[in-house]
Amino acid sequence: MKSETTSSFWQYYWNLSPEICGRAQKIFKLWKDNPLHPSLFLKRVNKRKTIYSIRIGLGYRALVNLRGKF
Repeated sequence: MKSETTSSFWQYYWNLSPEICGRAQKIFKLWKDNPLHPSLFLKRVNKRKTIYSIRIGLGYRALVNLRGKF
């Protein structure tokens, strides 16, 4: 699966605590291995676009725009 980030993503990412950055890295690996894994808590946030939220931890989410089939 191909993934891309925006420049604003990295601005926010580097301002997170090391603990949350570590969790985000683990979640990203899990998502790359199995994008439908139930512990990702994948939730669609836009009905017309393929934008989903993935839970990183309490109060932390990542948004993904899924294009094509996975």
